[in-house]
Amino acid sequence: IVPRIGSRKVTDIGRADIAELHGAFSHIPYQANRTLGVLSVLFNLAEVWNIRPDGSNPCLHVKKYPERKRARFLSAEEYKALGQALHQADHGQTETASAINAIRLLMLTGCRLNEIMTLKWNDVYLADYELRLPDSKTGAKTVHIGQSVVDVMLKIERINSNPYVIAGKNDGRPLTDLQHPWRRIRAVAGLPDVRIHDLRHSFASGALALGEGLPMIGKLLGHSQVQTTARYAHLANTPIKVAASRIADSISEALNFG
Repeated sequence: IVPRIGSRKVTDIGRADIAELHGAFSHIPYQANRTLGVLSVLFNLAEVWNIRPDGSNPCLHVKKYPERKRARFLSAEEYKALGQALHQADHGQTETASAINAIRLLMLTGCRLNEIMTLKWNDVYLADYELRLPDSKTGAKTVHIGQSVVDVMLKIERINSNPYVIAGKNDGRPLTDLQHPWRRIRAVAGLPDVRIHDLRHSFASGALALGEGLPMIGKLLGHSQVQTTARYAHLANTPIKVAASRIADSISEALNFG
């Protein structure tokens, strides 16, 4: 901002100036849009302070660039921090058991939020290691689960009058608000930018790191179209790069000391 318009008077800057500045960063749309937002706040303040006339904000009608939602992937250290935060919430009883169980299941299954929040005991087949969802975003699907998910499920208290795995306070109804508990838990973990849906992205990236291919990832996540799984394609080479680095380091060590 400063190199381009920092020397100009606030009263002299027009929409064309803002549009030109915004356009200069078209190759980085996310940053360009954030810059536009900062400028808009500044010019609104200029109006409040009577430096510019009301309704003269030059950022108005400067169209923002479309943004793709930026996927966030948890590292091993971040998973550890999140696990500790869940442990604290559980033992300190600062969050309900339903909220804690929901977050654990989201992390361990890669399911969508609604799939876990509306999961019924009738759809749970622990002996077969399956969750058979009758109505997911892509229709009926089977979610294959591991022993860690079974262990979580076995610890969840079943309420006779409530068919839902993640039971709410109201009789016969599921928990409806996970956002507020999630914000508190992620704050304790020091992960304020992690969304609930990022747990699903992290599940996929974790599978890729273990060497699973994109077709398998698509099956695990229940994608109905290959294009949906393709968003993870840039991560698929990570295990290969790690292996290449190990091999190169080994050869380099031999060259140096052989």
